[in-house]
Amino acid sequence: MNRLWSRIADHADGVLALVLALVVSVLDLANDLIKPELVNNAILLCLAVLAFAVLRDRWRRETAEREVRVALEGASANLRGLPERLDNLAAIEDLVSTTRRALDAAAAVRTVAGSEVSHALEEARRTTDRWTFKGGTGTYMRAVTLPECVANARRERRALLIRLEILDPGDPEVCERYARFRDTVSSKPDVTGEDWTTERVRKESYATILAACWYRQQYSLLDVDIGLSSTMTRFRWDLSDRFVVMTQEDDRGSALVFDSGKFYYDCWTTELQLSREQARRVPIELATDVPLSGEPTTEEVRRLFMVLGLPLPDDFTDTDTKAIIQKALNPKNPYG
Repeated sequence: MNRLWSRIADHADGVLALVLALVVSVLDLANDLIKPELVNNAILLCLAVLAFAVLRDRWRRETAEREVRVALEGASANLRGLPERLDNLAAIEDLVSTTRRALDAAAAVRTVAGSEVSHALEEARRTTDRWTFKGGTGTYMRAVTLPECVANARRERRALLIRLEILDPGDPEVCERYARFRDTVSSKPDVTGEDWTTERVRKESYATILAACWYRQQYSLLDVDIGLSSTMTRFRWDLSDRFVVMTQEDDRGSALVFDSGKFYYDCWTTELQLSREQARRVPIELATDVPLSGEPTTEEVRRLFMVLGLPLPDDFTDTDTKAIIQKALNPKNPYG
């Protein structure tokens, strides 16, 4: 009912004209009762109402046309400004994309310190089938990482890939620079009880090479590649299939952990590979020509390094060679 009355109100002029027309028709039929002048007046009134309805419809149409024209002009202005807005939108999208990448990168890097560093390295060693190391002489690598990775691989009967880049023991200058740096970091002996000297640096690097050759002969599924660098760095990189752990030579500092599958992990993987390719390669495959005993002798060790093209210095005595053997097979954890 409300809707009906609403429609009648919207078309009141038409309804009035219709009613007047009906009244005039009735009056015309009853012309004997009504004067002709009254009928004529009613007709004029009906025509006036119709004229008003026509004028009102025209006014409404012109108003609607003006509104449509204004709307079209506004839409045209908006369309003209659309390219600039699209450019602004593209800039905003670039900003959002850059911010998202920055947040993803930040989420892919963790800072650890103290015992968390050892825990991160332990987690990295647990199930990995590969390990890449770049650093000084590989003392921790030789004492902890290499034997544990080999033990895990042997237990699970799987292959293990080891890639090392350490200081060149045949380059006295870089060994001296490294010894001086370590002595600057801490003038006290480390947990091994030894001071850092050029001679010690050379022995540590020789010991890492010997350990790699010995473990390779002990476990046939071990694949080792060694590069010797003439450039020292204060950082160490340990890369497994899960993390890259970036530490400092000073064990009191914090470390950075980069998760696999992220941007920085892939970057460091490539960087370490390129660095090792530029280092002097040790032809470790020739080590099979020199079988090593369970406890290698000084003669075996000297012959091994001769075959590898890394002869021990002439001033290295049998005592020095035994020290290398001890460091290779019974090393002390420098951070234990």
